[in-house]
Amino acid sequence: MSTLLYRLGRSAFRRRKTVAALWLALLVLMGVAAATLAEETTDSFDVPGTESVDALAMLQERFPEAANDGATARVVFAVDEGEALTDPEHQATLAATLQELAQVRDVVAVTDPFEAQTVAPDLRIAYAEVAFNNSFPAANEELTEAVEPARDAGMTVELAGEALMEEFENHAAELIGLGVAAIVLVITFGSFVAAGLPLLNAIIGIGITIAALTAATRFFDLSSSSPTLALMLGLALAIDYSLFIVSRYRHERRVLADSGDQDPGPEAMGRALGTAGSAVVFAGLTVMIALLGLSVVGLDMLTEMGLAAAFAVAMAVLIALTMLPALCGMVGRRITGGQVPGLRARDPEAQEADGNPSLGTRYVKFITRRPLPVLLLVGVGMVALAIPAADLRLGLPDDGQMGEDTTQRQAYDLIAEGFGAGANGPLMVVVDTLGSPDPEPAAQRVFQTVSELDNVVFAQPPVFNQAGDTALVTVIPQTGPSSEATEELVEAIRGGTTAIEQEAGVAVAVTGQTAIIIDFNEQMGQALLPYLSVVVGLSLLLMLLVFRSILVPIKAALGFLLTMGATFGAVVAVFQWGWLTDLLPVTQSDLVVSFLPIILIGVVFGLAMDYQVFMVTRMREEYVHGAAPKAAVVTGFQHGSRVVAAAAIIMISVFAGFTLSGMDFILQIALALAIAIALDAFVVRMTLVPALLALLGRAAWWLPRWLDKILPNVDIEGEKLRHELSEREAEPVGTR
Repeated sequence: MSTLLYRLGRSAFRRRKTVAALWLALLVLMGVAAATLAEETTDSFDVPGTESVDALAMLQERFPEAANDGATARVVFAVDEGEALTDPEHQATLAATLQELAQVRDVVAVTDPFEAQTVAPDLRIAYAEVAFNNSFPAANEELTEAVEPARDAGMTVELAGEALMEEFENHAAELIGLGVAAIVLVITFGSFVAAGLPLLNAIIGIGITIAALTAATRFFDLSSSSPTLALMLGLALAIDYSLFIVSRYRHERRVLADSGDQDPGPEAMGRALGTAGSAVVFAGLTVMIALLGLSVVGLDMLTEMGLAAAFAVAMAVLIALTMLPALCGMVGRRITGGQVPGLRARDPEAQEADGNPSLGTRYVKFITRRPLPVLLLVGVGMVALAIPAADLRLGLPDDGQMGEDTTQRQAYDLIAEGFGAGANGPLMVVVDTLGSPDPEPAAQRVFQTVSELDNVVFAQPPVFNQAGDTALVTVIPQTGPSSEATEELVEAIRGGTTAIEQEAGVAVAVTGQTAIIIDFNEQMGQALLPYLSVVVGLSLLLMLLVFRSILVPIKAALGFLLTMGATFGAVVAVFQWGWLTDLLPVTQSDLVVSFLPIILIGVVFGLAMDYQVFMVTRMREEYVHGAAPKAAVVTGFQHGSRVVAAAAIIMISVFAGFTLSGMDFILQIALALAIAIALDAFVVRMTLVPALLALLGRAAWWLPRWLDKILPNVDIEGEKLRHELSEREAEPVGTR
């Protein structure tokens, strides 16, 4: 592979105008496609095959009036103490507002609180249900305008429901990430030109990616969060991969120029792609495999997110291997131009020219001199940070966990005040009486059993469909939708009606949005350990191929598990326990988004292997070429640490920028990724790994001979290429 990439680097460098024109043409083409083909994204937390989803599908078929396919909004009305909604002026205002709501685009039905009996006993609070004919009407502005006259008349009106979901705007996050990345790149290279190449490359690549995903909505279902994850990863990785290649290119160019080569550009780029480019390809494939593995969970939303993010990673790799060499060819000798006052145009991979050890060199020498104390101290710290993870509770935060100043939270609180917290998440008990000889008594038995369960405030008597073969019992819990007690109630209903099912020949299922989310959370929890096992097993296999060692892969897998444990602990401490909420743009919640651990494992696994590859391959490269084990660790660290540190800071900055999105689950994912990258890059890969390799010595690189013979040689260090180039050293410079 290294030889192929060597030729690709030279070719793209020499044919830079053609390569650049092709990429820019693709960007324009994807932009036109996005503008003409874009459709609405779709979100669903349904888990096919679960009881709640199957029951909802049956309701939609047999009882369509009780199972609306489209989105809903809940409009909550409230008046001051001492007043009542039955007062003539309030009744008139409420009636006029209901008429306005019925005129909102895509609305198919609006319930009257007095007819639907959704008025609180004290007559101060009531709510109306607004049903839409599609899943994502994006009717925020129109709903707000419809209730504004009622607010002007002195009535409190708040809105909730999935129809109130706001579209996510990425622009601020992009600018913050790019801004920090630009600063880090300028400091790393000491040159505006060299710093600008990775940024320009990443902008072109992510532009093509997002435009292609937008156009794909015409042909495929795509969740609204899929482009966000693709943007985060695509932007961060495109910059990082370009950084690695430009850094190696600058290094090779300086070496060739010092040897007397008058035109080192093409050869330097060939060597850069043959070495750093090989690591980029392997690292990118690792991330893609981990992301594509999200499909094994069996959830459409996660599959879509994984596919979209994997596509973004593929684009980051491709554009780094082709467009970047073309850009380097265009700037030519100006690669070190645009020097920053006070900063020299440095080679990030070069050792100290003046003999004074850098901070990184002093750091790694300290670690390799005292590996055991470092391992114990840092290992204990990581384990301690992981302790809160034992309290991890997965779920999907509801309106009750939103900011107190949001209309959704205020609507939730008003419902809880007037009707109890459980009214925010009613349960629908579906009784399929198709196989029962006596349907009505069977449905009544179900109603009676459910009514007597703990935590049930109210149960509506069974209502049959027109065919008389399906009954619906609506249950209002005492506790809110995200409460553990509500989850226990769902299990109690399912377990408590088993005997009735067997005796009366009926089928009983619990559905509704709350039950669907409970089943979704359970499925995510069950998938977590198997997915983690697959990822860890995959890491062992891949590291075995790359490093041809038994202990290095085990060390890499253990480091990944430490990163995961400490990250989960930090996430629980911040989001569930409320630590640092005064300093961070987060609010305390009782839950961590249920699909966050799965996504975090997949993404961080790939990124952790990135840093493992870029750091340890240089150490192995030195060892293979005859350096002593500790010296190989020090030299490899000197070559790779500055670039890896810069790449990690860029990635952390990109992810941290997305914490300003305003969307809870995006905030949790972004902050968790930023924490994970910080821990894995600086604590695990740049501290624990050098300490452990120094402690193990030659044993770290041991591989049984029989295994060495059967393993394919992926040659990620470009050893084969190095031999080919050494054979050309005798040739005149001008013929190369």
